[in-house]
Amino acid sequence: MLKNLRRAALAALSMAAAGATLANPPDKPPAAAGARPAALQACFVYVSPIGQAGWSFQHDQGRLEMQKALGDRVTTRVVESVAEGPDSERVMRDLARDGCGIVFATSFGYLEPALRVAAEFPAVKFEHAGGYRTAPNLATYNARYYEARWLAGWLAGRSSRSGVAGYVAGFPVPEVVQGINAFTLGMRAANPRAEVRVLWLNTWFDPTREREAALSLIGQGADVLTNHSGSPAVPQAAEEKGVSAIAYQSDMSRFAPRAQLAAVTHHWGGRYTQVVRSVLDGRWTPQPVWGGMKDGLVQLSAIGAGVPPAVKDELAARRKAIVEGRLAPFSGRLVDNTGRERLASGTLDDAGIAAMDWLVQGVVGTVPGAR
Repeated sequence: MLKNLRRAALAALSMAAAGATLANPPDKPPAAAGARPAALQACFVYVSPIGQAGWSFQHDQGRLEMQKALGDRVTTRVVESVAEGPDSERVMRDLARDGCGIVFATSFGYLEPALRVAAEFPAVKFEHAGGYRTAPNLATYNARYYEARWLAGWLAGRSSRSGVAGYVAGFPVPEVVQGINAFTLGMRAANPRAEVRVLWLNTWFDPTREREAALSLIGQGADVLTNHSGSPAVPQAAEEKGVSAIAYQSDMSRFAPRAQLAAVTHHWGGRYTQVVRSVLDGRWTPQPVWGGMKDGLVQLSAIGAGVPPAVKDELAARRKAIVEGRLAPFSGRLVDNTGRERLASGTLDDAGIAAMDWLVQGVVGTVPGAR
């Protein structure tokens, strides 16, 4: 299954680098001449509770920002804690049937259910986060999280005394693998002998297991932790055990005020505002989007007061180089952690990044299911 997933990603996500208001339902009379059109209903499906931080929280912050920007032209609905698979298909079908003009499916495993529901409701627009297939009424959007991950790794390399970082990872899909590799390459740019130890969860959200993985990695010598999972459990474990953390998705400093060095944060408000406005104005198209730091979708934020000013200045210079295209996280000679050369020189192209299923030299771990 993972092999098919990566093949599909190779074909479609590379295209994403290129960087209609509903009609009146048949059971309602047409609006009177000169009457104000009904507000568009924009609906959001989340895989985890919204909570106070994390993946779903950041998407919901984007929803709130969009709603504020567009005012009474739009109303929004949210369904949280929706499991990937049949549950998500049922929820999206109910939302489409209940008058949603656009549905944002915000978890990777929602793609196939969203495609099926989109085929049933051609007048409804769908946007899927992280997907690799589109349809006439379904677009995909994603961020180049790996750009900020490289910076986070560089900061970890400058901050770690042991030279060992721990990485709590969700599912072994290319987006997660990209983050692990970029973090490791950044860390080794600061400390060539650094290593990153990975533990897989095979879930996006499970605070108990996230904490257990974090504690295991600390036991293996990691004095900096990061994660690709949906709760504050990893930064909280770092705070408790006196090691450092680089948070993911949200600023987690409220949960780990001493431990957090910085956070790789997601920012969806501008994107959601742009998409919903295009639907309102009749300009929406199913165009894949894969944006990065220069587009404002991802940043290295909330840099801690304990990070020395000189290190902050170096971080800022490297961020500027990435945004301007002078520093590419996946460039130069790339060797995987089995010793196989994956890139002799130059820069890995988007197709190669989109299908990434191998781990760079310096990572202690494997990609489950990879060839």
